[in-house]
Amino acid sequence: MSRIHEALQRAYLERGKMSVSTDVDVVERTEAIPELAEPQAPPAKTELALENVAQYPWNPSMLAFPTLAERGAGVEQFRSLRSRVYQARYEAPLKTILIASGMPEEGKSFVVANLAMSLARNSIHHILLIDGDLRRPTLHSMLGAPNSLGLADYLVGKAGLADIMQRDQRAASGNTAGVDSISNLTFIPSGKCADNSSELVANHRIEELVASASPYFDWILIDAPPVLAVTDAMELARAADAVLLVARGATTTYEVAQRTKAAFSARRVLGFVLNAVKDTPHNRSYNYNYYYHAKPEGGSQDGQQKEFGSQG
Repeated sequence: MSRIHEALQRAYLERGKMSVSTDVDVVERTEAIPELAEPQAPPAKTELALENVAQYPWNPSMLAFPTLAERGAGVEQFRSLRSRVYQARYEAPLKTILIASGMPEEGKSFVVANLAMSLARNSIHHILLIDGDLRRPTLHSMLGAPNSLGLADYLVGKAGLADIMQRDQRAASGNTAGVDSISNLTFIPSGKCADNSSELVANHRIEELVASASPYFDWILIDAPPVLAVTDAMELARAADAVLLVARGATTTYEVAQRTKAAFSARRVLGFVLNAVKDTPHNRSYNYNYYYHAKPEGGSQDGQQKEFGSQG
């Protein structure tokens, strides 16, 4: 009887092995053949009608926006920066730019806001400006715009893309001198955000936002938090084609600049914008309270004006 029992046990075990082998084979073949896998629904396409975007009476400050003036050092320097950005587009596809700095108070919000304004004033196309600094948002104050629904509300799924966009009411009607030339500027404020901004920007919805908005805009500029202070900027950079870095004259150290650049080593870095240089040795007519020029990544430290370089 023991031999019969052992033979039956072996047969049972062999049948079990065959059954397991067959099951695994079916799973493997199911994964290998696309038509047998469960179909995935395509992402919903966002339809935008920019003329229906909510309009508010912005009140941008001329101190915060020297680019609203007809002439002056600020206008000229941002025109130069704008030209460098256009040139970078010839080297590789470029539409979405993340503007970041290493530490707070280096002027990255000032630079991104005025670059957006300069692009808007020089283009018939549409410009989208996004305040991605959910911890210390400032763009809405600079524009004199409300900060009700915004990026934070979109990232948590409480609002759609069209719900968080806004444009200037007076610019659209042409009633305000200077501002009437920015009717093609659309703004997404930060919205109200709690202390979980790192989790919000890491949920990949920022990439969904940019992908949905991209067909409707010629340029998308994102203001990011300081990268050496928090990790949000590196998360936001996933949605950008390139990163533009900001340093402050006589304030940002070489070490901080190098660490800032290294933080975005996996991204395309266009270069540095050296902000708030008050004295320039080669041209005293440009002694302006804010002086901007871009400096190549390997440039000298002598304070002379340099063009901004780019890297792939």
